[in-house]
Amino acid sequence: MQIAIVGLAGSGKTTVFNTLTRGHAETGGFGGLTLNVGVVKVPDERLDKLAAIFKPKKIVQADVTYVDLPAPPASSEGHVGTEELPAEHLARLRDSDALLHVVRAFEDPSVPHPDGEVDPARDLERLDLEFILADLSMVDRRLERLGSSGRHGTPAEREANEREEVILRRLKEGLDAGRPIRDLGLDADDAKAIRGFRFLTEKPVLVLLNIGERDIATAPTLVERIAAAYAHEHALVEALSAKIEMELGELEPDEAAVFMEELGIAESGLGRVIHLSYQLLGLISFLTAGPDEVRAWPVPDGSSAVDAAGAIHTDLARGFIRAETVAYEDLLALGSMAEARKHGRLRSEGKTYRVRDGDVLEILFSR
Repeated sequence: MQIAIVGLAGSGKTTVFNTLTRGHAETGGFGGLTLNVGVVKVPDERLDKLAAIFKPKKIVQADVTYVDLPAPPASSEGHVGTEELPAEHLARLRDSDALLHVVRAFEDPSVPHPDGEVDPARDLERLDLEFILADLSMVDRRLERLGSSGRHGTPAEREANEREEVILRRLKEGLDAGRPIRDLGLDADDAKAIRGFRFLTEKPVLVLLNIGERDIATAPTLVERIAAAYAHEHALVEALSAKIEMELGELEPDEAAVFMEELGIAESGLGRVIHLSYQLLGLISFLTAGPDEVRAWPVPDGSSAVDAAGAIHTDLARGFIRAETVAYEDLLALGSMAEARKHGRLRSEGKTYRVRDGDVLEILFSR
């Protein structure tokens, strides 16, 4: 799971990266060409509570990889700004599963906005336009290629090319109108047909409004306003004071609690951003528990028991017999697998069982 952190120069995206990853990447470069990568553990208190029951040798959380990318230069006639990024950076951007778009919403005279004034809606629209232009350029190039060579080949190849052309023309119409691909309602077959293009506006996006300390109290109103205007599919909007969260991360827990109380912050927004990233990817976690380890396994929502087995190891999916499963809440209340079985809460499920978030699974398989 990889999420690309993007944002215009001066948005504070590298500060957000440092906040999420507890990293120390250099900030203040206003869009330099540095690429930063960090892995973040997904907070899950269920693991600690299961560990109290099973006393495992280790606890393994799910994780998300965040990649902090430089802002693309602005597009102009004759070139697309995103395509001016170094090849490695553009590949990282296209290979990401989702985007975390950091938008500046804080005032700071010591860090003036490049455009002279802070306007989150304008900045959000500006980077979205860059991604639309990048996708449109790719669509146009592919349509041109299909027009010159797509009529050749076997009947099956020609049929596939014709189908691809129909899909791409639909994408072009939407992109020309300023609509991201994720808004176009592609069905599963069409989405599969264009998967190899790794379009930027097809990716789900978490818009993170980077607010200042004095804006914390009014953040919900700002989020509501931006979310109402940003009515796109597979998009979430949240606010975070990256500077404050980074300072909190450097304090001892007791000191952080006092600081949060002084600022009127009920809870850190950091965990929420990580969970929203997880949600954005359409993931849930099933759990495994035993004396060796207690672990969270991320799988797409809607996964079957055999999909879950495959997430652990392909051999488990290949030799799948059944899944012994109990809901986390039931296991916690009863205190052991034996008690869950005794009270009829431990169930045997087959291959087609739809795994639920928090299911504690044991996969039985033939070797």
